[in-house]
Formats: sequence, structure tokens, C-alpha cells
Amino acid sequence: MTYASRRFPNQTLCRSAQQRRPITKCRSLIRLSCLEPLDRSLAFYRDGLGLPTKGITADDFKGDDTHPAGAIVMFHLEGGLTLALYPRSELAKDAHHTIGAPSSTELSLGYLAGSKDEVDQILNQAKAAGATLTDAAHDRPWGIYSGYFKDPDGHLWEVIWNPSTP
Repeated sequence: MTYASRRFPNQTLCRSAQQRRPITKCRSLIRLSCLEPLDRSLAFYRDGLGLPTKGITADDFKGDDTHPAGAIVMFHLEGGLTLALYPRSELAKDAHHTIGAPSSTELSLGYLAGSKDEVDQILNQAKAAGATLTDAAHDRPWGIYSGYFKDPDGHLWEVIWNPSTP
């Protein structure tokens, strides 16, 4: 049994070549590293933004100096997308990568809203949950309406309404 199958026993890895299906059929996982404690990030996304989750799972796998602990939070969203939160220190051990200084400009996540009002509502909801607004929503020269916030772990989110997106 592999480490991944122990951590995620009800999930299979997508092997498009072996299963003879296009990779676009795979479920998508976005894993965000978060600062300790994991509970704070869980509260922001579950209680503040209302994302569905079973909470912290796989916390029975205890790590050490070289092997990661298993505690993770997963949010199963529409369209097969999973957003996962994993402690930054454990992700570095899992990937055998040195931890660098966190930077919110290395990656930004986007949420496509259905209207300008929804953009404003989500930004207000994020702020009320503890996010920092970095750029208020406004019309951009290229035709979208968007604003930015940073979650409590410093991840940058852009909430976007694009009138040309269905």
C-alpha cells in the first residue's frame, strides 16, 4: 500500500494513459500550503467562506523531522475540483523541498463570479472572515470587474466577473 493510498483511501489517482481517457477527465486538486495552525485556515474557508468539508482528516499519521504528518483539510467543490489545505512545513517535507519565505505573488487563485454584486459580496464575506482586501473591486480596462484579497495564510485570491463568460 502506498503512502498516498493510506492518506486518501477512497480516492484513486488518475492515470490517463493507463485508463485510456483524456487527462481533462481527471479530478483536479489545488493544494495550498498554510501556516500553522491548520484550524485557523479551516475556520476561514469553512466558517468564513462556507466551503463544505469534513474538517481535518488523516491526522492519525504523525510526522517526524523528515516524514510529513498527514493532517489535511479537503473541500470538495463543484466540477470535481478539490481544494486542499496542508501545513506548509509538512508540504515541504512531503515534496523534499526547502521551505522558502512565503510570498503571495507566486500564485493567485481566481473565483469567477456571476455578477458585479457577487464579486462585492464575496469580497465582503472574505473580509468579514479575516481576509485582507488588497485591491477593491473595480472595472478593469480589459473589460472585467474584479478585486483581490489575501487569506489568513497570505494566498492571493482574485474575485472576477467577466461579462463574456457564461
